Amino acid sequence: MEKSFRRERKKPVAEMNVVPYIDVMLVLLVIFMVTAPMMTQGLNVELPKAVTDNLALKNREPLIVSIKADGSYWFKQGNGADRRVPLDALADTVKAALQTTPEAPVLVNGDHRVKYGVVVSLMANLQQAGVANVGLLTEAAPDVTR
Repeated sequence: MEKSFRRERKKPVAEMNVVPYIDVMLVLLVIFMVTAPMMTQGLNVELPKAVTDNLALKNREPLIVSIKADGSYWFKQGNGADRRVPLDALADTVKAALQTTPEAPVLVNGDHRVKYGVVVSLMANLQQAGVANVGLLTEAAPDVTR
């Protein structure tokens, strides 16, 4: 008996190896998860509660920017007097005040009849002036738990 040694040809494998694609997908997922929060824009605003405590200023005199119902802008530094300031000069006024007292908190005091868009544009002007955090002044609400 004669043995014949025939070599069998291997057929090409028609399967796709998906493990590298899964690795790439996971890396992209991590990249998007890390960069997505950095791409959001807007103002950081903490919404007020119904009843709040008094603002702790830590012995720092605040810079107060007020908007009256007639649309006029007013600026007050510390215990000084309120002075009327046009909107286009308000950013420079706040910058100058922050140079003398860089740790002073900036607070916006708006009349309840002023439109929301006016307050937002004021806050945008303050942000462009270099103010990192802006607080909103409100009147004390009655205690609803009583």
